[in-house]
Amino acid sequence: MFRQPAFGIALSALVIASGLMNAPTTGKKFIEQTTRNQPLLIPSSQAAILSPHFETNILEKSIFEDINRYRVAHNLPELTLNANITQQARIHSQNMANGNVPFSHDGFEQRVTAIHLHYNNASENLAVNKGYSNPASEAINGWLESPEHLQNIQGNFDLTGIGVATNPQGEVYLTQIFIRSR
Repeated sequence: MFRQPAFGIALSALVIASGLMNAPTTGKKFIEQTTRNQPLLIPSSQAAILSPHFETNILEKSIFEDINRYRVAHNLPELTLNANITQQARIHSQNMANGNVPFSHDGFEQRVTAIHLHYNNASENLAVNKGYSNPASEAINGWLESPEHLQNIQGNFDLTGIGVATNPQGEVYLTQIFIRSR
């Protein structure tokens, strides 16, 4: 009934000199794909700016619009944003940001069940990053570079929900759930 989700993480490594919280730094972005519990780290150079506060609803909207732009550009139908799916995505991102659950897809089936929709297929993309001025864009770029995440983005889904949460350490957790309703 549900598809095993792809797993990934987008991180930036920060160098903060002299304790300046908003100083431009050069970071590295890592996409971690876990296959049989073996992480694979793929570095790519990126410019990073530490920003400890983000408007999470703006990031959610940005992800939604960018994913739909990508789908339309690839002759795929747009996804419809669903408030119940978004609520579950937000809860999961907040739980990860607060340290209540690990950064993982653990509990995915329960999240989808809590949405109370009849569905044929469901999947999820996750990201966490720190130090980028646009964490939504960094997450999407990471997802598009990952075959498993790209498969979700291009999948036969019609509904989505996106949840973003931050913590005091400046980490930004992003969850996007994809649903194919009946």
